Amino acid sequence: MLENIDLQQVLVLDIETVPQYPSFEELPADFQELWEQKTKFQRKDGESPSDFYARGGILAEFGKIICISVGIFSKKTKNISLRVKSFYGDEEKVVLQSFLALLKTQAASLILCAHNGKEFDFPYLCRRMLINELPIPVQLNLHGKKPWEIMHLDTMDLWKYQI
Repeated sequence: MLENIDLQQVLVLDIETVPQYPSFEELPADFQELWEQKTKFQRKDGESPSDFYARGGILAEFGKIICISVGIFSKKTKNISLRVKSFYGDEEKVVLQSFLALLKTQAASLILCAHNGKEFDFPYLCRRMLINELPIPVQLNLHGKKPWEIMHLDTMDLWKYQI
């Protein structure tokens, strides 16, 4: 499958996330209640919502993106290189806007690639864009698409040999 893909049309990405608040106690009261309900079945016996909040960055409703790193392949003569750029900062909306600006400059046929991207990175990006009232870019807008129309690669699927 990979031999049929033009690497120059692949954008490799990875996101880094953290909880929105430094500790459970700093969460607004309504968010504390939502966190307790959301994580009730994930927590081990005796584990409090406060103890479990260290994983707050994993759930898009309680986390935020602090860094998006991307890489794109370029080919000059016979050599292939990977150009890398990171968007980072304390203001998540600014990080997302910078990433969106990059996607706007690329063709709609750009193939997004991430490790476990289908289950984590891509949905997380979309949820955080919605929360920050930003548009979903064409590369991530899957509404009404058939599986073979989705231009995403997931290295986790490739590693399992399940494409």
